[in-house]
Amino acid sequence: MKLALDPQMFYATHSVLELPDVVARMGYDHMELSPKADFMPFFGHPRVDDAGVAKLRRRAADAGVSIASVLPVLRWSGPGEDERQAAVRAWRRAIQITVDLGVDTMNSEFNGRPEAAEHAESQFLRSMDELIPVFEREGVRLALEPHPDDFVEDGHAAVQLVRGLNRDWISFLYCTPHTFHQGDDATGIITAAAEKLTHVHLADTLDHTASSGLRYIVNPPGSPARVHQHAEIGRGEVDFDEVFAALAAIGFDGIVTSCVFGWEEQAAEISVRQREKATALIEKHFGTR
Repeated sequence: MKLALDPQMFYATHSVLELPDVVARMGYDHMELSPKADFMPFFGHPRVDDAGVAKLRRRAADAGVSIASVLPVLRWSGPGEDERQAAVRAWRRAIQITVDLGVDTMNSEFNGRPEAAEHAESQFLRSMDELIPVFEREGVRLALEPHPDDFVEDGHAAVQLVRGLNRDWISFLYCTPHTFHQGDDATGIITAAAEKLTHVHLADTLDHTASSGLRYIVNPPGSPARVHQHAEIGRGEVDFDEVFAALAAIGFDGIVTSCVFGWEEQAAEISVRQREKATALIEKHFGTR
């Protein structure tokens, strides 16, 4: 099992080339590279050239940090065909960057609009038809997660779609801060995913469905906005003992990434505490091995 840090809370103060040293100072051996303006921005083509990729790979090696996964977020499920084609073009470059970094794992979201799920799935499958040969040629694995406001939000539905793609290198990512958006059934979803579960995102969140749905008040009433946090373990209502017991029951041996956002002023302290809490949960439920 790899315990990684998504250093997103350091993005505002550090360049992508500085992140390996930051991750090492936080006590992690692995890092996950999520969307960043000077690397792979949200919904945009990568902003790094081959020389920058080579520098990042050297910086990571010098810091003793491995890059566990690269995470692009692109509009490969539309809504429009222009957006989809641009996303596929960006995905091709992102895959090449991943390979040049010496990394064999990527993860992402389904994306696409939930109010037009059938169209979004069609666009997603069209993109996969174009990208599957690239992933297979380059030997890169892909983990997919259901995300609030994607065309797939429910955890069980996401597991079924991943299985339907019928590739042994395409797997499922369980994101704990999305627990209450993907069905509030950690044990059931993790058990259903079984060998398809290769990646976990670790952060806490409050249950937005609690108190008659009034835990959050969003105006205007009836807004379709999805609200959640990526908070430090213990600041929300996710049952992490349930999550890790279920992971142990299926023999999980993949990547666990700490991905707390929104507390940049406490980034260092939280990153260290997340590592300590994750390690304690792993030892409790998996043993010290």
